[in-house]
Amino acid sequence: MKVLLTGATGYIGTRLLQTLAEKGQEVIALARVPESVLIPEKFQDQVKVIPGDLLKNLELPAKVDVAYYLVHSMSNRQEDFEKKDRKAAENFVKALAKTRCKQLIYLTGLISSKNLSKHLRSRLEVEQILQKGPIPVTVFRAGIIIGSGSASFEIIRDLAEKLPIMIAPKWVRSCCQPLAVRDVLFYLNEALDKKECISKTFDIGGPDILTYKEMLLGYAKVRGLFRWIITVPFFTPKLSSYWLVFITATNYFLARSLVDSMKVDAVCTEHEIDKILPRKCLSYEEAVEKALSRIEENAVISSWRDSWTSSGMDPKYYDMLKIPENGSYRYRVTKSFKEDPDVAFKRIYAIGGRRGYYFMDWAWRFRGLIDRFIGGVGLRRGRTRRQVLKSGDTIDFWRVLQVDPKHRILKLYAEMKLPGEAWLEFRVHQNSVDQTATFRPKGILGRIYWWILYPVHRILFPGMLSKVLKAKKP
Repeated sequence: MKVLLTGATGYIGTRLLQTLAEKGQEVIALARVPESVLIPEKFQDQVKVIPGDLLKNLELPAKVDVAYYLVHSMSNRQEDFEKKDRKAAENFVKALAKTRCKQLIYLTGLISSKNLSKHLRSRLEVEQILQKGPIPVTVFRAGIIIGSGSASFEIIRDLAEKLPIMIAPKWVRSCCQPLAVRDVLFYLNEALDKKECISKTFDIGGPDILTYKEMLLGYAKVRGLFRWIITVPFFTPKLSSYWLVFITATNYFLARSLVDSMKVDAVCTEHEIDKILPRKCLSYEEAVEKALSRIEENAVISSWRDSWTSSGMDPKYYDMLKIPENGSYRYRVTKSFKEDPDVAFKRIYAIGGRRGYYFMDWAWRFRGLIDRFIGGVGLRRGRTRRQVLKSGDTIDFWRVLQVDPKHRILKLYAEMKLPGEAWLEFRVHQNSVDQTATFRPKGILGRIYWWILYPVHRILFPGMLSKVLKAKKP
């Protein structure tokens, strides 16, 4: 069976691609940046990646049996994501209608109230647009998804790990029905070409109905931590969002979307799926334990941090890939070495996250702290996988633009708050490595910024490259 997968680089899409391939399906993954789709080596022959932008007119392969719609447009501007959602859905329905597709599966948010946030209202509008098309739709409405790397789980984890005493807004008393990511994937897989699921809408949730306060305390219980939560009535949604941005790795737009959605209960109102696809879903505490286990084993398959929305920036991948020469400042360092160049590249490949930057890590942490203070992403996004890197991934406040092990090239784009744009590029040759920092300033402030930091760069970058080449382990 040929399965079209949109959102293949997202948190759920990355995992669903693997489970579909494991079941022997032939997957066609649609992505704006084909290089960013993670395909395990053993499934290379089963997965075909095609370029496509749902915000533009597109053509899809005619031979498609089932399609998944896992797309949600977000940007750094809160006022335009609904328009993008609408346009993407309309373009997709129009293109899919020209194929032989006989089922469309859509994963959306759990809607159990008429008082919807802008985020959930947009999801509902997309659902309605898809259902108006000629392809029968299967809709799954899920609430909080618990799994290693999910936005909701990572926010809970950040809060519970960092704050022994929490002064929390009143929305922590709202109820939800958390669901483990493996259970979400079960429903998405099993609904494939299942007649009983076609043209149906299902609520899916785990066995526990909990308040957000109980979820935080439940996480603390699993970790053996004592936590005290005090709720107060004066936290506005805006203040709550800034609170999440300050404590967790999320950006303001995502935090505001989550807070607005958390103000109302998100509980399943029907359970028809239990009759069609019976399953004993994991409890909340079991889901937390599984997620922590995956993190401990360094086996996180996907993370919300690697999505473009984690930076609050609009993706302009191909514009950023070509590092500008005119109107830019450059600082280049070249170092020679005598060892295997592939080993040298693996050391560079491993920078960031827990490994750090080999030299003056305190300076990188300080820069990350400043970035968080002025509303940037800082270093909290870390790195999802230590041994695997692909275009589109994040390394702290960097976005991976290109990773080419064959030619030993790594290009990074800075997503920190800057008066300009910055790139960091590594090219490993047979017996030398070039490291180039490029900065394209915006106005006089950008030029001042470059020259103030220039003495630091003269120490930081040569020292970093020397330490990389002398490191014992990649």
